Amino acid sequence: MSSFDDPAEPTLGPAPSSRAPAAPAPANVDGRVIEEFARNYLKDRRSERRWRLLIRLAWLFVFGAIAWALVAQQRHAAAPSGPHTALIEIQGEIAFDAVASAEGINAALRNAFDDDGAQAVVLRINSPGGSPVQAGLITDEIRRLKGLHAGKKVYAVCEELCASAAYYIAAVADEIFVDKASIVGSIGVLMDGFGFTGTMDKLGVERRLITAGDNKGLLDPFSPLSDAHKAYAQAMVNQIHQQFIKVVKDGRGKRLKEAPETFSGLFWSGESAVQQGLVDRLGSLDYVAREVVKAEEVIDYTPKENVAERLAKRFGAAVGAGAAKALGGMALR
Repeated sequence: MSSFDDPAEPTLGPAPSSRAPAAPAPANVDGRVIEEFARNYLKDRRSERRWRLLIRLAWLFVFGAIAWALVAQQRHAAAPSGPHTALIEIQGEIAFDAVASAEGINAALRNAFDDDGAQAVVLRINSPGGSPVQAGLITDEIRRLKGLHAGKKVYAVCEELCASAAYYIAAVADEIFVDKASIVGSIGVLMDGFGFTGTMDKLGVERRLITAGDNKGLLDPFSPLSDAHKAYAQAMVNQIHQQFIKVVKDGRGKRLKEAPETFSGLFWSGESAVQQGLVDRLGSLDYVAREVVKAEEVIDYTPKENVAERLAKRFGAAVGAGAAKALGGMALR
């Protein structure tokens, strides 16, 4: 008991006085933390406002560019023109989702034929071919417009490549001009695909295909190709080939020097194509405009993809294109 009253014990005496001044310290620390938090919060808010402003300005620029493109396009379409040669470019693959689609080309054809200043229409072609459906739609429209505008001719100028579906279109022109080194022809049809049945057997993969309809699995790449299905597909390809041949014969008429290989799918140089009557003569766009049409000024009617269309595609307007291509299809190439 005496130990609690011993004046020599130093531990309890000074403790109250040494701790009393330190009491305000937590308040000061908390104040600094709150001040720092408030400063960072205001900084983040200012940064957020700046980003919102930049995003709004970016969208404003995009919408302004779209409006400008649409106005410029309308002004170009409405611009008056004197006598000239109307040019329509057929570039790249001929397909429903390409620049060289029937929708775009036919709209350009209508504009060119309706313009009284256009003395003739020139199709400048650089294409390996593509869809027989799109080519057929274009040739049908050319024939229709030529019937409505009897005095206006259509010329085809084939540059690097005018093959298959591209030649299908060129064949309905009044005259076809080429360079001596152009590649012309490939009058044929193909239906391509792959067969994986052997590979699946080696890997031990089982194909489980359930169909309603005996022929619903026609040309399925993971199933064996039956003789009946192969014969059916071959008959379809042959039928479209005959349609192609008829277009060429009707378009070229007596100028065509038909030979056994003419419709075999072979292609030739421009010089050889002239000799076979597949085309008429050598000549460029400038030559045709100057010497044949007699209207040296060339005005381009080719449909151009505008800013709005590019944005639409970027944001998903063409989502189904990949699925459509995955299903395969026939092509003139």
